[in-house]
Amino acid sequence: MELLDTLREAVRDGRAPDAATRAELARVTDPAVLRRAGKTLAGLGSEVPGLRPFRVAVLCTGTIGPYEPILRATLVAAGLLPSIEPGRYKMFEMSLGSAEFGDPDLLSCLLDESYFLPPQWSATDIDGLGEYVAQRLVSLRSTVDAATDRSPATILLHTLPLPGTIRDAVISWRDRARLSRIWHQLNVELLALVDQNPQVAVLDLVSVLGDKAVAARDDRLHRYGDLPFSDGALALIADQTRRFAQAKAGLSRKVLALDLDNTLWGGVIGEVGAQGVQLGGLYPGNCYRQLQETVATLRDQGVVLVLASKNDADLVDRTLAEHPEAALRPEAFSARMVNWQPKAANLAAAADTLGLAVGSFVFMDDSPFERGQVASELPEVAILSAEGDPAHHIRTLVEHGWFDVLELTDTDRKRPELYRTKALRADFSSSFGSPADYLRALDIELTPAEATEFTVARIAQLAGRTNQFNLTGVRYDEATTAAQSVSPDHLVASFSVRDRFGDEGVVGAVWVDCGPDVWAVTNLVLSCRVLGRDVEIALAAWIAARARAAGASTVEGRFVPSGRNGVAADFWTRAGFQPTENDEIFRLGADDTVPAPDWVSVSERSEVHS
Repeated sequence: MELLDTLREAVRDGRAPDAATRAELARVTDPAVLRRAGKTLAGLGSEVPGLRPFRVAVLCTGTIGPYEPILRATLVAAGLLPSIEPGRYKMFEMSLGSAEFGDPDLLSCLLDESYFLPPQWSATDIDGLGEYVAQRLVSLRSTVDAATDRSPATILLHTLPLPGTIRDAVISWRDRARLSRIWHQLNVELLALVDQNPQVAVLDLVSVLGDKAVAARDDRLHRYGDLPFSDGALALIADQTRRFAQAKAGLSRKVLALDLDNTLWGGVIGEVGAQGVQLGGLYPGNCYRQLQETVATLRDQGVVLVLASKNDADLVDRTLAEHPEAALRPEAFSARMVNWQPKAANLAAAADTLGLAVGSFVFMDDSPFERGQVASELPEVAILSAEGDPAHHIRTLVEHGWFDVLELTDTDRKRPELYRTKALRADFSSSFGSPADYLRALDIELTPAEATEFTVARIAQLAGRTNQFNLTGVRYDEATTAAQSVSPDHLVASFSVRDRFGDEGVVGAVWVDCGPDVWAVTNLVLSCRVLGRDVEIALAAWIAARARAAGASTVEGRFVPSGRNGVAADFWTRAGFQPTENDEIFRLGADDTVPAPDWVSVSERSEVHS
């Protein structure tokens, strides 16, 4: 198979599979191919440029079988370099409670019904069975809490299908319904664990299995090798785990770029006119209307929309504004690239306008030519096909989880409008004689605030998703950020920015080890959408002032090159810090000053910790 040969070549050369190969691997659903791919990719080294290291521990109530190579293949396809550490057989509860899995980025737990059912039970005592299941759930909850007390790892659980061999062994229809109700309640309680412990996540395996129509179990392999799930089910679990890991590692996409003709509506508007396009009503118009509604739903959750269409701009604007079935109006798009230029050039221009990397884009188009041209010139862009029956377009758009986040924040919801105003700022700047005059006219206000329980999630999200202005690449998760925020030896702060065009929300964060003499910045991240205004210099001045007020004589900053954060390479020296004998460390002494820009005012907000 050509894909496997390409993967072997990459492993042999000690390099990451290229973007096109990873995209092809991401489309594989055959578990046998994923197994072979994962075994091949096990030969990758511990450090591979282009792939982000990600540690996964696996605990299972039975045998994990081919889960390890299948998971490895799906994680590499997402741009991760996984280190997968299986736990000991038949030691699930002990390994989980004692946290012997260490401190991985993610603990993937595979459960089967044996954890919740007694070895022997009576179909005539469904109430007694329900009590036993409830007790086992309490035990699991207690074990999980013990694990998160000992380790900062995120624990990924899943809902459980009730095997037909158990369900159908109950011959009373009334009792069978009661058994199913007990099992549904178990799954409800498993899903509720995410509200009880911030280090727990739960994937809804029951729903996924039903949607994909995959058998949860191979009865022969279950009896023969204690494998709780079929290869097909393991592939689905691995894919859902990949979606979570992708979000946790900050590899989710921010921008959805969309074609119009035969993508957001049926037909070519230049040929049939606004009244002739298929949009709303009966099939296929209802498919396009529902796709637009789904896109609007994504926008409401923070996905930035870009229009990329070869069309007449005035006709497109009128149609979006006036068509009674359009769910997306012109203002829904943060950038509109409607012209006759090549799509790749337009996507690159949109990325430049928004101040985002093209690697944060997902592009959906019906034309094989346009998709091929973008894939050739911008391989970092994720490409979705809108070719064929429009009834499938919504599934194509959402099933991969390109835009997944661990938790939705207020800043996420505001993001599309924030990037739309970024384009307005670009227009506003053209009327000034110098950059400094323009910046002063913006009335930029920086608001630092120490982290609280209400802002920890957003701060951790910034650590996970910021790649360009990320000084050290240390991606503090929510649990670590929360712990540091209440520690007297640490400072964790967020930074908000607003100007005459509106509130940007929380755009930056800093983590500092606060010693009596030296304050060491362990990481500092800043959203790329506020770069170019010297907000980062004002931020450095604030840190230095806080350190001096606390009696520290020195502030240390670090810069660790990642291959993607070159934009921040000169930050510390621009902020007045001096290089040291260690190339990664910069210092600001008592006699050094930070050249804070006069166009950024600082208005500190005091927060109360609970």
